[in-house]
Amino acid sequence: MTTKNIALLAGGYSGEYEVSLNSAKNIASSLNASKYKVYTILLNRQRWVYEAAGGMVDVDKNDFSITLNGEKIKFDFAFITIHGTPGEDGKLQGYFDMLGIPYNTCDSTTSAITMNKAYTKAIVHDVPNLHTARSIKLLKNDLHDVATIASALKFPLFIKPNNGGSSVGMSKVYNAAALPEALEKAFREDDQVLVEEFIQGREFSQGIARLHGKITVLPATEIKSSKDFFDYEAKYTPGVSEEITPADIPADKATQIAGILTEVYIRLNCRGMVRIDFILQEGTNDFYFIEVNTTPGQSANSLIPQQVRAAGMDVGEFYGMLIEG
Repeated sequence: MTTKNIALLAGGYSGEYEVSLNSAKNIASSLNASKYKVYTILLNRQRWVYEAAGGMVDVDKNDFSITLNGEKIKFDFAFITIHGTPGEDGKLQGYFDMLGIPYNTCDSTTSAITMNKAYTKAIVHDVPNLHTARSIKLLKNDLHDVATIASALKFPLFIKPNNGGSSVGMSKVYNAAALPEALEKAFREDDQVLVEEFIQGREFSQGIARLHGKITVLPATEIKSSKDFFDYEAKYTPGVSEEITPADIPADKATQIAGILTEVYIRLNCRGMVRIDFILQEGTNDFYFIEVNTTPGQSANSLIPQQVRAAGMDVGEFYGMLIEG
């Protein structure tokens, strides 16, 4: 059996550089070593490098290869596990498309669209049984009249960067007086900001992937945060949030949710694994779409690995299926 050379791309240009490295470590240790020879390639704005025994080796971006001990190594597959730019927003996907190298994520168009929360909501808003919170998109250079925002939407409101793949720059505000500071915080992260009505309810995150050509919905995770909402600190500080996998959802509701997630996956032309965040509204149990994450975290205790294990699957075999397509 011939082994495939896998380039595992980690790092990136966002604040989640370290999170990406943890994802890469888990993927590298989980993949079947007899089938896949994994080379972890680290990206930052200055260099793309492979950490070899003798030091850093630069990637030749002309054909995405590295040269080790005089031997040129090319890759059969690129496994992208970069959160934020350039791995989650379509830039690397376009590069690999031009080189003809297959990869594990959505294509460049879907990756770019799903980084933009407002565009994503516009595409999925009429999926049957899917609801979206009322929202306003603001641009940095426009005038932001607090009174207009306050009269158009019901408090409390979420203020969040429109293109942020992470939870940085988010705020929850309860009155008009708190809006200016929250907007300033979000605009530090992005030129576009989404102001959205807060939906009270239970928060969930659920993976979905195409495995052996079949769309497979993984078990859901319920996220119970001791903070007011699931921000960067709640996501990455041990003990702040409780994650329950598989979530306690009635069978008929779980079936309905799986149908909604499948329709979203198809509608957005997703590939590989994605994770969709949603809320079941208090009182109605209606499904409210939050966002789709096209390069979800893959450290050992991240949500997707939890869900893969809850589905009775081996995490390494799951990653292998993403490579084999």
